[in-house]
Amino acid sequence: MDSSPHKLYHVHGFDSRLFLEHYFSDKPDMAFGDDSLKFVIENFRHVFSVILIKVDILIDLSLGSFVHHLYSACEFFKNIIVLKVNNRCIMELKRWVDERTGAFYWGHTSTLLQEKEENSDQFQDQEAKLRSAIQHIVKYDLEKENMTEPLVLPPADCVISAGLLDVISKDQDDYIRYLRKFSRLLKSGGHLIIMGGLNTTYFQVGKDKFHVFTYDEDFVRKVLVGEGFIIDYCNVEERTAVSDLIDHKSIIFIAAHKGN
Repeated sequence: MDSSPHKLYHVHGFDSRLFLEHYFSDKPDMAFGDDSLKFVIENFRHVFSVILIKVDILIDLSLGSFVHHLYSACEFFKNIIVLKVNNRCIMELKRWVDERTGAFYWGHTSTLLQEKEENSDQFQDQEAKLRSAIQHIVKYDLEKENMTEPLVLPPADCVISAGLLDVISKDQDDYIRYLRKFSRLLKSGGHLIIMGGLNTTYFQVGKDKFHVFTYDEDFVRKVLVGEGFIIDYCNVEERTAVSDLIDHKSIIFIAAHKGN
């Protein structure tokens, strides 16, 4: 039994809009501009533009309902499939994709991407491009052999897991088990991109604190190599945010491909 007093994201769920407001908004008091916005956009942009993962199908398994990590991906992938573990996150994401009234505002993040591009005009309509690229939003069950049963997904060229492995894993065995399950969604030679917080114990949404599995860079590297992945890129950046909402010490972004 898990003795942690903190809630579990995939069991208890959270207020998806409040999560976005806390960690991704354009409000002046939002403390995570460098950690959750700039770091994310810059590293995804680097991987997709330099390592050139340019193929067909991308599957995204990430925490909550943020979208800015997919801006660069929509330049390279024809079909993005987003998997979410609970209905609140699905509803939040669909509200943005369908451009409904009350959708979360992401304009400040597309502006950050434009600032990094030599030809910023190319990215002026990035949100529209991403909306078009997201072909399916699917609910999944972590404990099923086929997580999207009865739907069978096509093998992916790339799988992204941003923040999710951290919050669904109670311990090392869980982390390895879920990573192995995610990697089965890949084609042979496909790419896996993982992002998470190092040496974290909790994150908070509203008054609720949620469990985060505590690990370090060495652990992630060993697990990936042990599961047959070849690491192509890794970047670790020290925390800059001043906030009690989450206690991570640094952020890791790691891209690897599945050995044949």
